[in-house]
Amino acid sequence: MSVDLLIRNASHVYVDRGVEVTGGGSWLAVTGDRVSGYGSSLDPEPEALRVIDAGGRLVTPGLINTHHHIYQNLTRSFGPAVNGDLFTWLTTLYPVWARLDEEAVHTSAYIGLAELLLGGCTTSTDHLYVHPRPNLVDAEIAAAREIGFRFSPTRGSMSRSEEEGYLPPRSVVQDRDTILADCERVVAAHHDPAPGALIRVGLAPCSPFSVDDGLMRATAELAERLDVRLHTHLAEAESEIDFCREVYGRTPVEHFEDVGWATDRAWVAHFAYPSEAEAERLARAGVGVAHCPSSNMLLCGATAKVQQYRGWGGPVGLGCDGSSSADAASLWMEARAALLVARLLHGPASMTARDALDVGTRGSAACLGRDDEIGHLTVGALADVVVWDMDPVSLAGAHSDPVEAWLRCGPARAWVTTVGGRVLVEDGRLRLPGLSEQLRTHDRISREMQGLV
Repeated sequence: MSVDLLIRNASHVYVDRGVEVTGGGSWLAVTGDRVSGYGSSLDPEPEALRVIDAGGRLVTPGLINTHHHIYQNLTRSFGPAVNGDLFTWLTTLYPVWARLDEEAVHTSAYIGLAELLLGGCTTSTDHLYVHPRPNLVDAEIAAAREIGFRFSPTRGSMSRSEEEGYLPPRSVVQDRDTILADCERVVAAHHDPAPGALIRVGLAPCSPFSVDDGLMRATAELAERLDVRLHTHLAEAESEIDFCREVYGRTPVEHFEDVGWATDRAWVAHFAYPSEAEAERLARAGVGVAHCPSSNMLLCGATAKVQQYRGWGGPVGLGCDGSSSADAASLWMEARAALLVARLLHGPASMTARDALDVGTRGSAACLGRDDEIGHLTVGALADVVVWDMDPVSLAGAHSDPVEAWLRCGPARAWVTTVGGRVLVEDGRLRLPGLSEQLRTHDRISREMQGLV
């Protein structure tokens, strides 16, 4: 019996932590949307309807992005905000983002997901918390469906404005009843709990400095009732600690716990400034962390203590964060940044390339509640696969360990990316027929939002 797709002649297939196929001639088989087998040059290859020759390249599971604000690629490297701290950056950009509409969100999502594919990402969440107009989450889900990308967006929200001593302007916040009603609508319209789903939806109040505690509690209760996941920013900046002590009389983590979020249904972005005791409590509660090293280095000045948190049993995944903070959406870059910053802060034994890969695959999948079927290439897993391309000059002399070479030597880029066995990147190029038109639309909208036309 033949399989649908055979990726053959790989240098190495990283199947899962502790499971690797080594040596030239390694292969991976796909039947339908699932991995159906793998082997080395010593194992007979199955017949296949389609064969991709990996040309001696490394094969891994697709990387998984656990934190993003895709609409922000419309304001990349926005001049007035690039060198400010987090609060300055946000207050500068909120009025610009207030111009978002369905067309802007759709095209930014299309371009953002395309960029993620080139960086080896096959599943991404998104945290869309600015809602100056209705149906914005629907627009980005439509873009993901057009591409065939595995997408877990969150219906974000902000309920407190600058008029009440919080950060956002009134134009981008909504009242609690409007938010909760639309959260329920979006889940009913788009969330697919079935195995192999392309679209899963979560709920995501933005942050302690833009959401009231009543909305946080109500959202946690709604997520429990609808059986969806919860996401928010937490302990991202030192100024957040001061804000929470002044407004709530407690630290951000204490506030998070008090409003009922310290469960394994939740994962949080950044988590750069908890105390050690707070971090251990959340890890043991099963709260996931989206580690965003590039964004943290650009905006926050600190980063999550990844290996320590993992040691306590907490899931940690990778996130590239919004395009106008980190300004790039390559999870390969984030994996490399995670490796480097860990070793800078905690020494060379603190993280290996395999640790970073595990964070970006299994760890990220656990944050999204999907490590049963994504983040690995075991038989029966979804066939979300990346064949990595690196210039032979960059790899010259790297013979002993393809996984270490992949992250140390770089830069690496996807040569083939499949989502559920469907090839979306081939020969290093996106196979998206609508890309050129979307780029033209994106350019027009971006210039209009930034006041350049």
